[in-house]
This record gives sequence, structure tokens and C-alpha cells, in this order.
Amino acid sequence: MDRGTVTTFNYLVASGVSLFFLIRGGLSGVSVSNAFEGFRGQVADVISTGGTFDTAGSAGWAAMVGLPSGLLYFLGFIYLQKAVRESGVGLAGSFSKMGVLVPMLLAILLWREIPGPLQWLGICLALASILLANLDLSRPGGVLRGFQPVLLVLFLTVGLSEFSNKVYQRYGLLEMKDLFLFFVFTGALLISTSRMVLAGRKPVGSHMLTGIIVGIPNYFASFFLILSLSQLKTAVVFPVYSAATITLIALAGFLVFGERLRTRERVAVALTVASLVLVNLK
Repeated sequence: MDRGTVTTFNYLVASGVSLFFLIRGGLSGVSVSNAFEGFRGQVADVISTGGTFDTAGSAGWAAMVGLPSGLLYFLGFIYLQKAVRESGVGLAGSFSKMGVLVPMLLAILLWREIPGPLQWLGICLALASILLANLDLSRPGGVLRGFQPVLLVLFLTVGLSEFSNKVYQRYGLLEMKDLFLFFVFTGALLISTSRMVLAGRKPVGSHMLTGIIVGIPNYFASFFLILSLSQLKTAVVFPVYSAATITLIALAGFLVFGERLRTRERVAVALTVASLVLVNLK
């Protein structure tokens, strides 16, 4: 299917669903001017002290973080589709979920959240899985002949989009998560729509329907991830969310699409699951 059409209608639905919940919750109760005044007046103190924005500041923070995050969500979704086509459902799912390593490593640099011994082991297993999945020793012409750059790009874009959620959660109020998601998905929608219009694509009904169907779980995946992080420990949420998703995607690829992973690819998926569990253990 046409990736531009699927992506655009996916974000159209996700943006619409987020707007529905935003209106249902009474919007944010903060005007645009108050939101940006609150953000501008608090940002230096909040970032320097590691505090939290108030209601007005959180509304401005949601916009400042959410809109740029829309670009990362858009790129992540595009490269997920490319990776599924080029590398299969199992590996694409593994590398997209392994993107959780990106916010973890950035947290080390920015907020000195130093991993424990088991987490470091998980990072090493993740790096090993990347090499194992991309370096094919059996092919003639050298080990780099099996390299698949799309998987690494997918890993980075999804990881940075996950990091944007962490950035908002660290400084913004949980009550403003609907507003944050609205800015994220609306930003992605604007980018995707512009790209589709400039390319002169004419949407096909089945492609539009696929995007609509995908948009609903796409929104609720982010919604419930943020909500679960507010109620459960990160060490519980991410292993269940990431490792279980990888396992289910690989199983679905086998049962629905008849995909057969080679031995080294099966080992790479297994290492990915193990690494995701280990990096979230304290």
C-alpha cells in the first residue's frame, strides 16, 4: 500500500481521537497566551531544578515538546513500514521496540540516571542483537553485505520519539497528557498531509481504511503507556510493554504472514527480548 496515504489517515484518526478526549475533559482550561507565558516564565527554573511546570506551563510545555515530536512519530512510522517490507515483521518489531534504549542512554547523559550491572548487560545484548541481525557472515562479499540501514534508522527515530514522551513526563503534569498527545499527532498529521499533497498522491479507499484502522491502536498505545507509567514502576511497564510486544509481533508474523526467520534472526529477536527486560531491572 501507499505509505503516505496509510500514514496520513493513521494520524488523522489519532489526532481526532486525541481531540475528542481533550474536549471531553474540558480542554485544558488554559488560553494560548497564558500557556506560553507560563512556559516562558517557568522554563529556566523548572529545567535547572528538575521541577514540574504548573497547569499553564505544562500546556505550553506540551506544545513545545509535542509538535517537534510529531516529526519523530512520522519518521518512526514511515521507517517501520519500510523495515517491515525489507526485513520482515519480526525484526522490524524488535528494532522498533528496542528503541527504548535511546531514552535510557540519553537519561544517563542528561540526568545522570546511571544503569545498574544488569542494565549494562542488557545494553550489551542489545548491541549484539543489532550486529547479529545486520552482519551476515554467510553471504559472499564480506560481512557488511548483510547490513540493513533501515533497521538502525528505525531504532533511532522510534527511540527519540520515546524520549520525547520521557521529556514531557519529567517536567509536565500528567493531567495534560491529552494535550501533549494532541500536539504530537497533529504535528505528525500536518507533516504527513503536506508530504502526500506535494507528491500528488490520490488516496485509494483501501489504503485510507487501513490508515484509519491503524490510527486507533496507535493513539491508545501512547495513551496507555503514559498512563501506566504514572501508576506502575518503569521497571514493570517497559519489560511487559516492549518484550511482550516483540514476542507477539514475531508470533503474528509467523501465523498470519508465514514469515520464517533464519537462525541468526531468531537469536537476534531473543537477545532483544532479553535486553529489554534487563535494561529495566533495578
